[in-house]
Amino acid sequence: MGAKTLPLPTASAFPKAAVQNPITEPSSLHPNSTSACFGSDSTQFPSSNFFAAAGEGIWDDGAACGRQYLVSCISSISPRACKSGETIQIKIVDRAQTVASKPTRQGTTIVLSNAAFAAIADSNAPSLNIDFRQV
Repeated sequence: MGAKTLPLPTASAFPKAAVQNPITEPSSLHPNSTSACFGSDSTQFPSSNFFAAAGEGIWDDGAACGRQYLVSCISSISPRACKSGETIQIKIVDRAQTVASKPTRQGTTIVLSNAAFAAIADSNAPSLNIDFRQV
């Protein structure tokens, strides 16, 4: 699965991303969270801490749980925020609408864990335009 690159909307502060608007933001997701996918099962979180919450565009009535995606940063409103050439693999463990720090923009596709966000971009960037594909 891929995403079409669209102009980057105005940034806000926390989680976001969408199929028609592939945007993501850092999140308050952490390995001790209870998730919409796997409850409080701590084995749901990959050891890399590269995990995410699915926005409604890819949630698919919960079928997104456990799916894995390759994610890379395309652009940000913050200059030079993307880490060139960095692609990571993330696992969907939650639903963006149910995380403690909800997306700030409608249409968010993927809400990345802080570790995943920092692996592909400057962690101070408010949001990113991403490329992602299911593996």
